[in-house]
Amino acid sequence: MAVLLRSLQQHGGDVNCCSLSTELLATCSGDKTVRVYSSSDFSELPFSPLTGHGYGVHCCCLSACGTYLASCSTDALIILWSTTTGAVMAKLEHPGRSPVRVCCFSPDSALLLSGASDGTVALWGVREKTLSRSSVVCEGTVVACTFSPCGQMFVTGTTLGDLRLWNLTMNQMRAEKDAHDLGVNCCHFSPQTNIDGQTMKFQLASGGQDSQLKIWIISHCATAGCSMKLVHTLTAQLLPVLCCAFSFDGQMLVSGSVDKTVVVYDAVSKPVVFSPSLFHCRYVTACAFSPSGLILATGSMDKRVNIWRIGDAISTGRKSLGHSRKMVTDWTEEDVSAWLQEEGLDVLVNTFKANNIDGPELITLTKDTLSTDLNIESLGLRGKVMRKIEDLKFAVIGSDVPDEFLCPITREVMKDPVMAADGYSYEREAIKSWINTSNHSSPMTNLPLHSTILTPNRTLKMAIDRWKATL
Repeated sequence: MAVLLRSLQQHGGDVNCCSLSTELLATCSGDKTVRVYSSSDFSELPFSPLTGHGYGVHCCCLSACGTYLASCSTDALIILWSTTTGAVMAKLEHPGRSPVRVCCFSPDSALLLSGASDGTVALWGVREKTLSRSSVVCEGTVVACTFSPCGQMFVTGTTLGDLRLWNLTMNQMRAEKDAHDLGVNCCHFSPQTNIDGQTMKFQLASGGQDSQLKIWIISHCATAGCSMKLVHTLTAQLLPVLCCAFSFDGQMLVSGSVDKTVVVYDAVSKPVVFSPSLFHCRYVTACAFSPSGLILATGSMDKRVNIWRIGDAISTGRKSLGHSRKMVTDWTEEDVSAWLQEEGLDVLVNTFKANNIDGPELITLTKDTLSTDLNIESLGLRGKVMRKIEDLKFAVIGSDVPDEFLCPITREVMKDPVMAADGYSYEREAIKSWINTSNHSSPMTNLPLHSTILTPNRTLKMAIDRWKATL
């Protein structure tokens, strides 16, 4: 199960990539900017946005050492930024001045790899900020690259459909020329390495225009060379797979698709769908796990970056609704006071009490009402309160909420459940909004809705009401 914690909407164009570290979230967009957020509360840092590119930014990545942020663009530049100040540390021009589509750091942060539209890759020394070597991959566009966990090899993927394994001297070690029909869109190594005698084995995930997510085992032996074996083909998504990423422990795998879905798999043994599909309003172009593996960021052409909490973290890693298991709309003034104290906002308890702020009032507050009605003068304090309120709106009541009580669109307990033509039940306003924005396909199956008639699901509403009465 996954819970939507926050939806970041600062970008003015398609979100093309996102990267998560222990401290930061970085995102980039067709609006020519890179934005940087704190991964603790997902507030945007003071030096963000970063505006050094002349065209849309295709890719961004954070170094494992925590010092560097790299971004690349149609302007043929790879820019190295400081993660502490946002200052430009270097501007690296890709050989041939071709648009740069992808970049990634080596696990030790010593090398940076970039791939371009002219089919070339370049390897840069990060500390030296100089070109180490470059090579032609193929006649297509290099759209994907990833370093192996050992940092001694990397894989490239291109629009011609091939996956190629290289060593650091740019010698090709293996090639799968028809890995994906119609083209590769993404690839990512699992951080985990399996050592069997003298053989090292790595898991690689790749997604393509064939709507498939594939898992490969790459074996490397000093005496026998390299082999690449396809072990799983996953077909949970109906349209091209645009992005994929393993969690930092290799236990989960996520992919985003043109069908607007995000699917999280349990990657241990034979991969199975771990969570029901998560949704954006348009193509899902980016995904990344946090080092803890419990936070997932996804980006889309809907200009949003959604932050999700995955799995056990729902029940153990976060206070769901303050001290109470009630619906926020059922909170009393005392519940609100307890919530303020738990969130470190004790200074506001008396102000909220004086204004009789209960649950329904709480979730309607805005920055303007905090200033004019509650006389909270500190801009920073108003911002913190609003971030906490946004978290409440997206939070679940607890790990024991029956999943069928949650609207598939909002992931909130339904108040007015209705059944659509696809046979699924939704919150009335959520599905009406979905249909009214020209989405005439099912949010659950992505198949056309043959009717827009919504039928009240009175049986489900009665079940929800009985459940709420037990809280």
